Amino acid sequence: MINLTIVLNEKPGTDRGEALRYWRETHGPIAGRIPGVRRYVQHHAVGAPEGDPPFLGVASLYFDDQEAFAAATGSPEFAAAVADVENFADPQMTTAFTEDVVVVD
Repeated sequence: MINLTIVLNEKPGTDRGEALRYWRETHGPIAGRIPGVRRYVQHHAVGAPEGDPPFLGVASLYFDDQEAFAAATGSPEFAAAVADVENFADPQMTTAFTEDVVVVD
């Protein structure tokens, strides 16, 4: 299984609380409909040792493999999720494919 990890920053001029609420309540269900997604987790940044968190949060979308991800990118659901991002987040995002390595369970 692979994980598409996305680091999100809030859209400039957007209230952080509103951005998190939109991400959870509106964008989450849209992204959850992407075909092939086996698991979708939103990690909302709620603080940082130095004060305010440096980003809005991290999204993790799990697919069986890169072929399943590639198939999903051609779907209307994927296009809708990508288009919706700019309603709450800066479209300039950091993304990477990752694999979970469980150290303590």
